[in-house]
Amino acid sequence: MFPNEYDVIVVGAGHAGSEAAASAANLGSKTLLVTMNLQNIAQMSCNPAMGGIAKGQIIREIDALGGYSGIVSDETAIQFKMLNKSKGPAMWSPRVQSDRMRFSETWRDMLEKTPNLDFYQEMVLGLITKNNKVVGVKTSLGIEIRSKTVVLTNGTFLNGVIHIGEKQFGGGRAGERASTGITKDLIQLGFESGRMKTGTPPRVDGRSLDFTKMIEQPGDAQPEKFSYLNTTSVLTHQRSCYMSYTSQDVHDALKEGFDKSPMFNGAIQSSGPRYCPSIEEKINRFADKDRHQLFVEPEGWKTIEYYINGFSTSLSEEVQYKALKQVSGFENVKFFRPGYAIEYDYFPPTQLKHTLETKLISGLYFAGQINGTTGYEEAASQGLIAGINAHQQVQEKEAFTLSRDEAYIGVLIDDLITKGTKEPYRMFTSRAEYRTLLRQDNADFRLTKKSFDLGLASENRLITMEKKKKQSEDLIQFFKNTSVSHAILNPILISKESAPVKQMDKLYKPFSRPNITMDDMRKINDVEEYITKNKLGREVLEQTEIQIKYAGYINKERVNADKLNRLEGIRIPENFDYSKLKSLSYEALEKLRSIKPVTVSQASRISGVSPNDISVLLVYMGR
Repeated sequence: MFPNEYDVIVVGAGHAGSEAAASAANLGSKTLLVTMNLQNIAQMSCNPAMGGIAKGQIIREIDALGGYSGIVSDETAIQFKMLNKSKGPAMWSPRVQSDRMRFSETWRDMLEKTPNLDFYQEMVLGLITKNNKVVGVKTSLGIEIRSKTVVLTNGTFLNGVIHIGEKQFGGGRAGERASTGITKDLIQLGFESGRMKTGTPPRVDGRSLDFTKMIEQPGDAQPEKFSYLNTTSVLTHQRSCYMSYTSQDVHDALKEGFDKSPMFNGAIQSSGPRYCPSIEEKINRFADKDRHQLFVEPEGWKTIEYYINGFSTSLSEEVQYKALKQVSGFENVKFFRPGYAIEYDYFPPTQLKHTLETKLISGLYFAGQINGTTGYEEAASQGLIAGINAHQQVQEKEAFTLSRDEAYIGVLIDDLITKGTKEPYRMFTSRAEYRTLLRQDNADFRLTKKSFDLGLASENRLITMEKKKKQSEDLIQFFKNTSVSHAILNPILISKESAPVKQMDKLYKPFSRPNITMDDMRKINDVEEYITKNKLGREVLEQTEIQIKYAGYINKERVNADKLNRLEGIRIPENFDYSKLKSLSYEALEKLRSIKPVTVSQASRISGVSPNDISVLLVYMGR
């Protein structure tokens, strides 16, 4: 029925599991993807969208590394928006609305075309271990499947409990049963576990809504895409989203159910996502606000189903319905299904290495919500890294990790294993200290060569990146080397209310002014002729403009990153005895023993470890 042994078994086929299976199999590992329902591969359990603030950067990074999420997002997009365009490029974040059904279908199609990948539909009840090493999994039918490594990506399914008002029932997602057994196994092996909560809003019938009472939210006039590959053509038409608001009447209707709300009556005691609270939490926490935004999002090209973003709730279905009818445009609303909250098991991620392998059991990797994160993008990126490292371990190759100055994925994983999390972790641009380096536009420059060296990114992908990089570098040199007379330049500068120049100057200097754009520079014949002659595309022009305008910020961040990377190079022995350091604070001693940082730089980022503690450590290590 199965081969004698797989190289990698991936448990769970959500966003983390799908990326993990794809990366391990594409690298050449004999891989098995086990899931409770093969019809729901990469299911969008919550909102039908990919990307957003910081999350869009992660999808671009996944794509540059050879993952599938960016490609699938492009192939199934119904709307594209570049968020934060009014701010600097470090904040720009791509986002797409997706066709939910086509998204899952496309993921399955891509996985089925991936060599070295097998599928099996059943519940995994536990792990098989030997001498602190994982050697396989056992299923609900009593089948034992052997493997050299295992990646757990269980999402919200581990002992999941769904809450709707006072009603509670087991489930990992609406209409799907919870997964049992794995938590018990892991606790017996010595792992620490906890509970977390997330929620989802009601889905409604779009035919029952009056969109004329809402604010239309169209996509970008010139939509882009996620993948750096030549995927589907850019969207030629798009579906609009809409925006409405709650009101005091809505809040009053919701408050009627607060006494029976699992959020307030003690039924739910676990932590929920602070940055994406339920509507009842918003009303309770922000009592001074008389309204909150609601985003009405279509679930696909053809379906009439809509997702009510901003109305996540665990209140009873009667209260949800009564309150939503008070929203402008929802007076005649019909529900497809009510919103609900879900509690599930997670395992504090300080129990992991940077590779996402567990410290306790060799060959066992965790990725996604099992690590306390929330969001498709965060899960997918962890799955990719876990899949890569499972393969690397099987092949006895060097582990693959990303540092904080190389990728948002590096920030995410370092935050998780160094600081841990007691609430669902969500990525934000503010979490990255080098966000000018980690822009959405340069993920391919940062990561494609690394992926190619692994054997994941194709040669075609590498050639495409190198061509684009050289074109951008050459264009920057063109601006540095080409002079233009003040007679040609001043009309452009004056039209943009920028100070005129008095003599001939290199193009680079006026272009570096904040209010002068590439479109302005293209009014100069020499510039337009160069761009046309070399057939330079939008991505090259955008990359060049950012590199010129933000050169000072980019260089400053690079210098700071290089300084900190010197501490990254000072490795701490694996079984270092911190009790030898008598001058360490008690809190630092406990944290260092628990987390076991690999480098002095990682140790410096642990909450409770002071600069004085790091000095003590450096002195002891002869630095």
